[in-house]
Amino acid sequence: MNQNKSVKIRFKGFTEAWEQRKLNEIASIYDGTHQTPRYTSNGIPFLSVENITTLQSSKFISEKDFLRDFPVYPQKGDVLLTRIGDVGTANVYERNQKVAFYVSLALLKLRETDPYFVNASFRSNSTRKEVWKRTLHIAFPKKINKNEIGKVNIQIPSLAEQRKIGIFFYSLDRLITLHQRKLNRFQKIRTTFLQKMFPKNGETKPAIRLTGFNADWEQEKLQNFAVRITRKNIKKQNNRPLTISAQHGLVDQTVYFNNRVAAQDVSNYYLIKKGEFAYNRSTSKDAPVGAVRRLVDYEEGVLSTLYLVFSITDPQHVDPNYLSYFFETTGWHSWILERAAEGARNHGLLNVSSQDFLSLPVMLPSSLEEQQKIGEFFQKIDDCIILLERQADLLKQIKSSLLLNMFPPSNAE
Repeated sequence: MNQNKSVKIRFKGFTEAWEQRKLNEIASIYDGTHQTPRYTSNGIPFLSVENITTLQSSKFISEKDFLRDFPVYPQKGDVLLTRIGDVGTANVYERNQKVAFYVSLALLKLRETDPYFVNASFRSNSTRKEVWKRTLHIAFPKKINKNEIGKVNIQIPSLAEQRKIGIFFYSLDRLITLHQRKLNRFQKIRTTFLQKMFPKNGETKPAIRLTGFNADWEQEKLQNFAVRITRKNIKKQNNRPLTISAQHGLVDQTVYFNNRVAAQDVSNYYLIKKGEFAYNRSTSKDAPVGAVRRLVDYEEGVLSTLYLVFSITDPQHVDPNYLSYFFETTGWHSWILERAAEGARNHGLLNVSSQDFLSLPVMLPSSLEEQQKIGEFFQKIDDCIILLERQADLLKQIKSSLLLNMFPPSNAE
């Protein structure tokens, strides 16, 4: 790769200046149907704006309606572009299958222009700004008219360079997709094992057991091996406000929200130390009875007194790592809901007293070794997930940087 004044990064052997063209000069642009379709159980797939990522749909129209309403339709190598709501997202249609589409999408039939290059260009700053300034923002949802799409200026190099750029970003997208699929598989595996490696309510053995362990599990109240922590941050020795994310655990509030929600004076907050637990009684989609998480990333932090903080009193009896994963199961949810049912919810905050919570029954393997093995097992899965998340994020950052540097800036002529 080499550089010139308008494009910072180029593939080796390409030095010619890029040319600015209007989209209607390199493509014929078509609307989808403006009529609400009559869906059928099978037939011709029908695409709308929500299908842009995969260009697959579970909705169909009849062959008869298709022949009547779609004299022009997407074919292999055409580009589809979102026109309504999420304006300006593109994708290349890669199938030989007939497909219908709604007015929320525009169809671009390109002339002597590489579709994968055009697809990548719609993600570049220069083309996105062109689309943005022609988008009708006062409409709800916002939209771009077909004629305005045709006026979008797009910077294009030679066809040979287009193909190089197009296949490069196509391959990078495939790599990102593969990483995301692998990440999704690990997350599903994790969910499955959380369901199978802890006994169901009323049972004493899990469906899946680690080798070498056969004894029945036992039920103990949380208060038998844990104690509530109420120490305050009176001396203001810590100024890191924490919050519980159901997915990420106890996290720095200023990092998670990109803002500080806690009061400036946190002297009356609880001071929580590494290895201790906190229960957030606020409910959400991911945490229908609230969430319990253990502090692992910081030595100390502060929490609102709306949280319930506790620690294990006998780590030789109950493994803290095991307990962390127990609280990620749903095995304790029904017990909490039964005790919260009498009290009213206050803006999604469950009315569960500290006394009730500490009476919660916890299913424990009788062997500390089995507890530790279960904790280690899930920790390894989590380590794999974290690695895959970092790799996926890195690939996305690389892609963003290359989109910024492999296309001319928005003011290029």
